[in-house]
Amino acid sequence: MTSVPDRARVRLTGISSRAYEHPADRSALVALRKLSGFDVLLAKLFGLINERALRLTYLAGAVKVSERQFPHIYALVRDGSYILDLKDVPDVFVIQSPQVNAMAIGRDRPFIVITTGLVNLHDEEELRWVIGHELGHILSGHAVYRTMLLILIRLSLRIAWMPIGYIGLRAIIWGLEEWFRKSELSCDRAGLLAGQDLDAARRALMKLAGGPYLSELNPDAFREQAREYDAVPDLRDSVLKLLQLTGTTHPFAVVRYAELDHWAVHGDYQRILGGDYLRRETDRDASVTDEVKNAAKSYQDSWSRSEDPLVGILRNVAGTAATTAGSLFDRFTSGRGSGGSGGSGGSGNGNDDN
Repeated sequence: MTSVPDRARVRLTGISSRAYEHPADRSALVALRKLSGFDVLLAKLFGLINERALRLTYLAGAVKVSERQFPHIYALVRDGSYILDLKDVPDVFVIQSPQVNAMAIGRDRPFIVITTGLVNLHDEEELRWVIGHELGHILSGHAVYRTMLLILIRLSLRIAWMPIGYIGLRAIIWGLEEWFRKSELSCDRAGLLAGQDLDAARRALMKLAGGPYLSELNPDAFREQAREYDAVPDLRDSVLKLLQLTGTTHPFAVVRYAELDHWAVHGDYQRILGGDYLRRETDRDASVTDEVKNAAKSYQDSWSRSEDPLVGILRNVAGTAATTAGSLFDRFTSGRGSGGSGGSGGSGNGNDDN
């Protein structure tokens, strides 16, 4: 059964997750899908977490969204799945919690969990954006990599007494955290594509920072706040900003606002709505070298807009290093075969074959 949107919205038939993914997120995903044997590794990692037990936990302790329970959320999930052309509409659970949170869980049958705190905070169009964000995680298969991070964090705690091993593992975790922050930017874009209401997306992000007092919030002032955060006057502030990112998997609200706003106005948003976007059938042809170059260019473009003093020092480094790394990876994988499933959700979310 197909859900039809309740207002005019463009359906993005066959859209690949690569169409909306941040280049840094996309390059990592494409690289991992090209690695021979990566699917086997994923299966082993997910064997450490009982997905069926997690589903049963929410089935027992939360409310399963349906036409009879939270029907307005049920309609939003069906609508978002229709717009993003997901093969299966995921289950959604609402759990009692004052925390404002939502998450996509699972590999074989991914599902979404949202808190009552989030439901109470947002109006319907803002909720549509949030749900589209979580559907983006499912389409991209990000749950796989969140699992990897959790496992590595647990491992790092066990080997904290080994300085060399701990430092090496922390470096990997830091890289994964940076990747996850970029995956959140990817799915902010997916939420905008699902809802196709930029003002609602802006409101939702402002509320994440300032709560429900929408009459006290101003989009232009919030955008200026993001510029103020970016343009810190002292190199010491730049270092402090880096240190504050340690242990975080989400960018700060003002950063997300500025990034989404820039993508909507200067990026691919309107082009995608016009029908010019990557399709899933082209995912197997994705080049790691090209994606890594795109990631490096994205960082350079972001740095060129930034007034952060530390960013000014790093501006000219990424391009050469990223191009070299991508070329080496392509040479390595060309001799071994592509191996991975390669779909837009090829990291194992159950929605990669439509």
